[in-house]
Amino acid sequence: MSRFSKSVLVLALFGASTAAVAFDNFKGVGRQATPAEVKAWDIDVRPDFKGLPKGSGSVDRGQELFEEKCASCHGTFGESNEVFTPLVGGTTKDDIKAGRVKGLSSGELPQRTTFTKVATISTVFDYIQRAMPWTAPKSLKPDDVYAILAYMLNLSEMVPSDFVLSDKNIADVQKMLPNRDGMTTDHGMWPGASAAKGGIGNGGKPDTSNKACMKNCKSEVQIGSTLPDYARTAHGELADQNRSYGPVRGTKTLGTAAAAAAPAAVSPAMELATKNGCMACHGVNNKIVGPGYNEVQARYKDQPDAETRLVAKVKNGGQGVWGSVPMPPNAHLQDADIKTLVQWIMAGAK
Repeated sequence: MSRFSKSVLVLALFGASTAAVAFDNFKGVGRQATPAEVKAWDIDVRPDFKGLPKGSGSVDRGQELFEEKCASCHGTFGESNEVFTPLVGGTTKDDIKAGRVKGLSSGELPQRTTFTKVATISTVFDYIQRAMPWTAPKSLKPDDVYAILAYMLNLSEMVPSDFVLSDKNIADVQKMLPNRDGMTTDHGMWPGASAAKGGIGNGGKPDTSNKACMKNCKSEVQIGSTLPDYARTAHGELADQNRSYGPVRGTKTLGTAAAAAAPAAVSPAMELATKNGCMACHGVNNKIVGPGYNEVQARYKDQPDAETRLVAKVKNGGQGVWGSVPMPPNAHLQDADIKTLVQWIMAGAK
């Protein structure tokens, strides 16, 4: 881990003041993160809307962006259940009035959606801004996020088609969420005064209690996260199924030898595929969401125009060639990079 990584980790885990103490007491370990570095990480939006960026976006603009960047995984109307759980549906006008989704308690819902569950609109804004679209997280501008969220709110029948969502009126939208009263604060994870004292929550009192045993304790405990042998290969090669960002990388699962093997040298094309999120949906030798690269090579190997067709498919996206699962567009990739990826796939993705 680099010194900068350590400084950011300390800052993220313990806050700026604690990080400053650590730097003062452990000379030579890291450095103070600059304001620009802190700002790049500090993008969360709280339920009280602290951290919400200024901006606005209309339903109409949101529909355009949704069809361009979101519909390939979520469906044009947020209804798709093929890649992820539907975003919209399962709520009624009565739920919007009541603030509690009746179908959750009655069992009437065949499947939960985002807007049947979410209790704070800031959560949806924060997640879109932080993690979407799947292939290019954090690429949306604040106005884009407002617009996409406005379109989703319109699909959920909370706002009219001419609505413009902004930092000025998002608090009013919170009051219309169908399940806004569906989150309890009566547990130990919620600080503050208890309801008996006029506050919310239970004053931080734990909701479980026990006595420490402290007998027959093990002298050494090894903590890890591993799959049982019978489940290792249930979903193919996990190491090929991770997005190209985040702290966790999948283990090698195709056999004990593969799990213990030292990592092999990675080709530039593989690095390019991993960096741009391709490996999240495609394994080299197995299907994940879309087909494995070995399947793509087998299907197109005898077609003289294969490279041209595949370059267009990667750039523009599509659906139907491999069933109903869509291929999202990748217009953010350079044409030269797309060509490199296609040639690599057709050469056997080695």
